[in-house]
Order: sequence, then structure tokens, then C-alpha cells
Amino acid sequence: MSGFSPAFERLGAAYAAIAAQQQEALADFLPAADWSADLAIGTYTQGDVTLRVALLGSFAEENRSWLWGWANPQFGPEHPAVVNPSAIGARLAVPELTAPELDLAWYDGPARSAGDVVAMAATGLLGSPGTIPGRYDGGVAYFAIRDPGAPRAPWDSITAARMITSGLTLFPADHRLTVTRFFSHHRLPYRETEASITATLPDGGSCTAEFDDDRFVSLSTGLTAH
Repeated sequence: MSGFSPAFERLGAAYAAIAAQQQEALADFLPAADWSADLAIGTYTQGDVTLRVALLGSFAEENRSWLWGWANPQFGPEHPAVVNPSAIGARLAVPELTAPELDLAWYDGPARSAGDVVAMAATGLLGSPGTIPGRYDGGVAYFAIRDPGAPRAPWDSITAARMITSGLTLFPADHRLTVTRFFSHHRLPYRETEASITATLPDGGSCTAEFDDDRFVSLSTGLTAH
């Protein structure tokens, strides 16, 4: 059973597939190399790639807790080195976004840690093109990307089903919401029925998500005849 609030679970469901696609694009973009971060100037460097970032939060492995960057005593809520979703969290009534620290010891899910899950939902809400986990002795720091040069994954009919499924693995609260937000993110108009959601693709084709009792079952694409 999830230890997250229903509001956070719904937030995660809304951005699950989007975040899964962005994280895969980011992994392909960054070289396999050592990393460093300079929060004084807000940069993250990995190999020959440097991106503008801000500290989102950190996950402590010993007690399995999450500390928001804005609550870190080294920075504070107004520090330019951090990104602060607490105001949005208060407006949306998502308690995980307003509490300075989260006890995540309960988590026993498919992600490496609950830190990954918190970061995915938060960066999706903030419109960031992804989050970079930086391992340090005793935990993981999560850097939210603020750089227009970071990749923005386009619609891809071949990988869409996998992105939706990957997202639902972490946030299964609302399958229909995950699919509709994924279509909306890619600016695909869609129509809903009791058993399906069908989006119109830029080439005039269609992409249909099938559901069984509001649970995602499959995704199929119909191409326009030429």
C-alpha cells in the first residue's frame, strides 16, 4: 500500500508517462562520464555536457528520507540554487510538496528508491525537462533541469505504449489520467469513450488506448493511407 497521499498519487499519475519519456531522452543525451555540480552558478556537468539546473531535493539512504532543496539549511526557500514547488503544492493541496522532509522508509516499489518517484512527480509539475540524480556518499541529490538546451522528447508512436506502461508501474492511481495527459503534452487532440481514448496524430492517423474497467490494456496506431 502506498504511503503517499491520494493527491500526490494523482499528481504522479498525471505526469507519469511524460516523465518516463523525458528521463529516457535525458539518459540518451548525457554521456557516460563523471559528474559535478556547481550550485553557486546553477550548473551540472557530465563529461562534455553542461546544463543549467537547480537542486530539487535529496534522498538520504540511511534513514530513507527526502529533504526538499528549499528546506535544506544550506539554502532556504528563496535561494536561487533551489527549485521550490511548495507554493504550487499548497494551492493543489498536495502535502508532500509542502512538508520540508518526507519519511519514505515505507517504500518498497519498482523504483530504485522513493526519491526517484518524488522527483518524477515534482519535475513533471514544474515543467522541467527532467531530473538528474547525482549520487554522493550517503545518498542521492536530484537536480531539476532549467536549460532550454536539454532534450524535449517528441511524440513517438513506437515507444508510446512503453512510456505509458513505465509510468503506470510507478503511479497506477489513474490510468486514464496518465494517458490523457500524455496525449495533451504532445498536443494531440483526443476523444474518450467508456472503453478507449483515441488521439489524432499529426499525420492524420490515430492512436487508440484501450481500457478494461479504466485500466490501461493496450495502445494501437492506425496510419493514414497514402
